[in-house]
Amino acid sequence: MNNGVSTLPLLTVTNVVLARDGRRIARLPNFELVAGQSVAIAGESGSGKTTALLALAGVRPPSAGTIDIAGTNPWQLSALARDGFRGKRIGLIFQSFHLVDALSVGANVWLAAQCAGYPVRERSRLHDLLERLGLDAVQHRRADRISHGQAQRVAIARALLNRPAVILADEPTSALDNANTRGLMKLLTDSAAAEKTALVVATHDQRVLGAVDRVVEMEVLQ
Repeated sequence: MNNGVSTLPLLTVTNVVLARDGRRIARLPNFELVAGQSVAIAGESGSGKTTALLALAGVRPPSAGTIDIAGTNPWQLSALARDGFRGKRIGLIFQSFHLVDALSVGANVWLAAQCAGYPVRERSRLHDLLERLGLDAVQHRRADRISHGQAQRVAIARALLNRPAVILADEPTSALDNANTRGLMKLLTDSAAAEKTALVVATHDQRVLGAVDRVVEMEVLQ
């Protein structure tokens, strides 16, 4: 332990090979992340970055290799147990935020937690996160009546609420200008540090690479 933060890895990726339609397409370099660390999985479009995130999220199995998240290999769990593990231990941030327009900001964040069986007694955490991310003033506003930047913060709050071991973000800066890219990446890395979680960003955006602790390049297989 160092300053109260565990130095044990929250995410370990070993010899992971990815396939699509039964054909091996890419290899993910080996890496480990401890609490508060961040990595960018870099590569051109079509190099397998999103497939890599799906493997880490327990959605699409790798064709080889092992993934360890906080001591658990999700691919050794049953499908049902893997779904539960994903809801409790993995935070997902998509390019499209997938907010429910008719629900309020607070309800959008809480809905994902309810689906994962998050305890109602922990609802105070929702208010703490919304305040920290500057969303407390709009928590009762419908999701289709907030700005793009606020929607980003809602997606981050939703990913953080269950205290995940790992946050996975898929191309989060692809539609942003330079200033908003810097702001979002600082928000993501600061949140990962504050929450003592690991952050993985899949990206082809060169602007992201200087904002993370480590960069790994997808190895495309011919």
